[in-house]
Amino acid sequence: MTLYADRTLPVGERLKPPAGTSTGDTLYMRELPAQVDVAVIGAGVIGLSIAWRLAGRGLAVAVFDRGEAGAGTSLAATGMLAAAAEHEPGSEKFLALALESQRQWPEFCAQLEGESRLSIDHRNDGTLLVALGHDEVERLRFRHEQQRRAGLETRWLTGVEVRDAEPGLRASVAAGILCPDDHQVDPRRLVAALRVALLSRGGLLFQGTPVTSLEMSGGRVCGLLTSAGRCRAKTIVAASGAWSTDGLLPPALDIPMRPLKGQALALKTGRQTGSPRHVIWTEQIHLAPKSDGRLIVGSTMEDAGFNPAITAGGVLALLEGVHRALPSSEEMEIEAVWSGFRPTTDDDAPIIGKSGISGLLLATGHHRNGILLAPITATAIEQLITTGEMTGAAASFGLERFQRNAASTARAAGA
Repeated sequence: MTLYADRTLPVGERLKPPAGTSTGDTLYMRELPAQVDVAVIGAGVIGLSIAWRLAGRGLAVAVFDRGEAGAGTSLAATGMLAAAAEHEPGSEKFLALALESQRQWPEFCAQLEGESRLSIDHRNDGTLLVALGHDEVERLRFRHEQQRRAGLETRWLTGVEVRDAEPGLRASVAAGILCPDDHQVDPRRLVAALRVALLSRGGLLFQGTPVTSLEMSGGRVCGLLTSAGRCRAKTIVAASGAWSTDGLLPPALDIPMRPLKGQALALKTGRQTGSPRHVIWTEQIHLAPKSDGRLIVGSTMEDAGFNPAITAGGVLALLEGVHRALPSSEEMEIEAVWSGFRPTTDDDAPIIGKSGISGLLLATGHHRNGILLAPITATAIEQLITTGEMTGAAASFGLERFQRNAASTARAAGA
């Protein structure tokens, strides 16, 4: 029997079955369970991925979100799986994490699409980083040298080669880097597939159900209070992105994270305008073409707290950036404009693992790489809950790294 839970309607109201399912073997649940093995706070890509994996291990899992699944940072993303393109000097540990997750993506995708019977529009055409003018070439060449030193399989392209790969780019394009292993997915389809796959494994999803506080007993977290009542849990995973530090976690838990706002827009391509085949990065913007004809243009980087406002300056920067890259964008319709909040830590890397408080785990702070890092984050939390420890690159990204850095700084100041 499959158990579905959803909090988008009032308590006690019967839900319609999801498309493609029958009512004969389905129980629709409106009340919170008294207890689960794992409660996940946050139904974005990270929270849903963790819950899906844990439900597959036979654990009783419930996911709680203040809004609809994926409606926060996840649906504001472009969906890039860009370990090579993201690489920057000094980020070797993060690169190891990103590459390990990128290697997990094909299996993650195949299993998810197989269980959900939904496509997530995984496209493996690669990513192009381009210098649109000669003044940008040396900065791009420096980036390529960093990639080569890191052992990444990327290829330098002349301006002619870039135009051969993407004829729609401006004729003045001077050079490029092809990152063939950097792929992409559609965040909207990814969230939908994760939701269906989680429910098919017996996981519970409570949308429109904000968690108001955590319950403590004997120095450990043992449950949570929501707008719909109480639910006890052996383990709680905080995976609510930028909202993970929004007054919910214990005050003694110092998480160095802030929301970093991004504005993005979707253009509608057509036969006359054409559409890029690759994900394209310029110095100003990222362009991610989707199979349904949308071209996602992202995104600004603003330290503006939780102010979701769409600004004229932000939209202008995006439109100028896409016009500089793709002249045909003048004829593309603007389909949507939105903003989102990246959960950004002091070192722009995620926090995965123990919180220092028994019963509470963290899976947050993924900055702009939450979709890329979903498989490895889910694997790491699964390992931690089922075996008591994490292995691989994720083991270097616990909260304690900030505590060690703070202690080292204090010792240096006192020397």
